[in-house]
Amino acid sequence: MNRITGRSAFLALLKDEGITHLFGNPGTTELPIMHALKDHPDLTYVMAMQESLVVAIADGYSRASGRLVACNVHVAPGLGNAMGSLFNAKFTGTPMILTAGQQEQGHGLMEPVLYGPLVQMAEPLVKWAVEVTRLEDLPRIVRRAAKIATTPPTGPVFISLPGDILNAEAGIELGRSTRVDTRVRPSDEALQALVQRILKAQNPVIITGDEIVKSDALQEAAAFAATLGAPAYQCSTPYSAQFLSESPCFMGALSRLQDQVRGVLAPYDLMIVLGADPLRMSVYSEVDPLPEGLSIVQVGLVDWDLAKNYSAEIALKADVRETLRVLIPALKAAGGAALETRARKGIDALASKNWTARRKTLVEQITKAKDKSPIDADWLALQVVEAMPENAILVDEGLTSSRQMTSLRPHRDRYGYHALASGGIGWGLPAAVGVSLANPDRPVVCYSGDGSSMYSIQALWTAANHKLPLTFVIVNNGGYRIIKQRLLAFHGDDHYVGMDFIDPPVDFAGVAKSLGLESMKITDPGQLKSALSSAFSRPGAKLIEVMVNNSVN
Repeated sequence: MNRITGRSAFLALLKDEGITHLFGNPGTTELPIMHALKDHPDLTYVMAMQESLVVAIADGYSRASGRLVACNVHVAPGLGNAMGSLFNAKFTGTPMILTAGQQEQGHGLMEPVLYGPLVQMAEPLVKWAVEVTRLEDLPRIVRRAAKIATTPPTGPVFISLPGDILNAEAGIELGRSTRVDTRVRPSDEALQALVQRILKAQNPVIITGDEIVKSDALQEAAAFAATLGAPAYQCSTPYSAQFLSESPCFMGALSRLQDQVRGVLAPYDLMIVLGADPLRMSVYSEVDPLPEGLSIVQVGLVDWDLAKNYSAEIALKADVRETLRVLIPALKAAGGAALETRARKGIDALASKNWTARRKTLVEQITKAKDKSPIDADWLALQVVEAMPENAILVDEGLTSSRQMTSLRPHRDRYGYHALASGGIGWGLPAAVGVSLANPDRPVVCYSGDGSSMYSIQALWTAANHKLPLTFVIVNNGGYRIIKQRLLAFHGDDHYVGMDFIDPPVDFAGVAKSLGLESMKITDPGQLKSALSSAFSRPGAKLIEVMVNNSVN
């Protein structure tokens, strides 16, 4: 058996699991891995300037490709830095192998500088956490980690890599990769029960989530809605392209305002949930978003989300696309001509109020603000949408400034839109770097608020370093507008302490230039169209800072 070092075996195992990029920020305990990289030139190392960025870049890469990713951070403080981004990855179920170099096992017993209990630190945010204690166990651990990360419900795993393991040498068998195929359909009995329950409903509504993206079920979801003539909404956390916007049945996304959602759902008698936690809210309210008497049927592979907060008459742990592929013909066969007639009437009734109709009205309203100065944020969003090339990907962390973004830009493919999911800001800039690395032939636009961008501004350097076709649009309103809005709304207080950064102001264009990007600042609304179109069509990493109205309402 050929002898191999732990460090080289680790990289060989990653490559065999399909890893093409290793995202990292090196420290002393990671030097063995950096030393081994010279023997693995086909593995691209992507350096970010802080560990939270490392994980966010990897997260963006995975969300934009559907692939397993790997990232390596420094020992205890580095893992601590990464925890916020790891929280985001857990929220979205990103298949990720996160590793950290650990002190040599004997040395670690002495608790040297930077030592920490890495496994215990990571455990709350991962599916599995483990430390390698024998070189001979390394292949089994990496293989198991890849299998666990990629098996639905997908999510990150963590491996602690002691230095003595990485530097040791032995004759070991590397084993083979395994993927668990979970593309399961309901049993015939369960399928027929679901068909009959759906046909029994007089006025059903469809709610979709991120499993539509993960299972590649956009076409099937649209066909399902058309078969019923039923309205379809994205769930209240629409952080991906969860429905084809221009489908005649698509109505948009539910909000995270309980009373508003309750009003939207009140007319319906059955909620059909496809791969979602449908009513995840944000701020507490005494109002429950689910109207009384609204029954639920639910399909998905994330069993934690099935009937998590609201009981379901039928809950099927099954792949969304595979289920819809058998459900649609079964509905047509059982419903016959009556279902066809009902579907036509339903689609006709939605025509005047679906996403497409609402977009037309919204564009007319926003256009009235085209000449306002300072620039109106909704007008900026519209200009970004209209300037983006057809095949561009949008990474969205505009928060208040992108409130209309998904009402303006249609979802047309599963990887064309990615937004902040968990609420932990600072994800957008580094995630856009990962999205661009995963899609080198598509231009990427990152639309970010000024507050969010300052959490991860170093990501601009990585974009410049890799010469990515990526344009950052930073919406500068001089503060944390969303927090101001909530302070005013919840407490009636307009005394905004710690929510402004205008003394001194942050020069985002200047920061970008110092980190190697082409940059410009726009204050004139008349300059937006030409500047955005030019930036989006040219190669290289660029940043456009846009000064917008900073009013709270």
